[in-house]
Amino acid sequence: MNFRPLDFIDEISPRPILFVVGDRAHSRFFSDAAYERALEPKEMLVVEDAEHIDLYDRRDLIPFDRLADFFTVNMQ
Repeated sequence: MNFRPLDFIDEISPRPILFVVGDRAHSRFFSDAAYERALEPKEMLVVEDAEHIDLYDRRDLIPFDRLADFFTVNMQ
C-alpha cells in the first residue's frame, strides 16, 4: 500500500480530531487504530446501523449536527 496515513498521525495530533465511523463499517479497524495513535483532543463518533459507504450518501445517518458542532467549536 503506497498510502500510509498513520505514518503522519503525529503531524495531525494534537489538533482536535473527530473520527466518524459506522458501527458496521468494514474499515472500522482503521479508525480504531488511528484513534488509538492520535493524541488528545480526540473523539470517536460511532454511527449506529451504518456501514462505510452509508456515511457518504445516507443523509438520514450522517450526523450533520454533530459535525457542525465540532467545526464550530474547533475552527475558531
